[in-house]
Amino acid sequence: MAPYMRLRQICLVAPQLAPVISDIAEIMGLAVCYRDGNVAKYGLENALLPVDTILLEVVAPFKDGTTAGRFIEKTGGRGGYMAIFCCNDPDERGRNANALGVRTANVIDHAPYHGVQLHPRDCRAAFIEFNHTEGSDDILGPYPPAGPDWQKFIRKDVTQALVAVEMQSPDPQGLAEHWGKIIGIAVDGPELKLPNATFRFVKGVSEIMSALEFRVTDVAQVLHAAKARGLAVAGNEFLLGGVTFRLAG
Repeated sequence: MAPYMRLRQICLVAPQLAPVISDIAEIMGLAVCYRDGNVAKYGLENALLPVDTILLEVVAPFKDGTTAGRFIEKTGGRGGYMAIFCCNDPDERGRNANALGVRTANVIDHAPYHGVQLHPRDCRAAFIEFNHTEGSDDILGPYPPAGPDWQKFIRKDVTQALVAVEMQSPDPQGLAEHWGKIIGIAVDGPELKLPNATFRFVKGVSEIMSALEFRVTDVAQVLHAAKARGLAVAGNEFLLGGVTFRLAG
């Protein structure tokens, strides 16, 4: 199989799913495709919404002592939780990360899905996961974490695509190079360009996944919807689910 690497999913974390999920759905014109009962064993509940072929997930802890709960406490609820990539060989990417001193935190094996999660402390800024689903090399193919028929929930009349992920660091170039080595992509300035999204690394006080950039049909309409839901809008962006939602036409 030819090597490939694509952004498959972004996971945000919130103290509760409500009203974050309904806010995202209403403001961005997206639909929930799945709520995964498998995450309950981690003390979490979740919901996923497809943004074209990239999944946007929100997880929330429902008991004490979860990794997600500790993440919220440590960050004050600011910053995205996970960047999830699909690739041809997650185990190879995991071994490569281990050789860089990045530990494996968790291996998920639910055939036909296989995922390797790396330790967020070693990744810096957010969790990185690599996964592969047998028979899913078509980007609209099966993806078990998003449910059996996630493709039917794609809505593109308001939000067309998730085009970029912004990462903050006191040393943006250093973080870009670190993530580039883990993911296996050459750094282009302080950016990592995947076939379906770009990771941009910018100067910031702490290392976090700070913003998601979306291409939308009508920027003003989405900003109006955000204000109507009681969110503070500044320029072309607003804060939701711990990250800045940034809009481009």
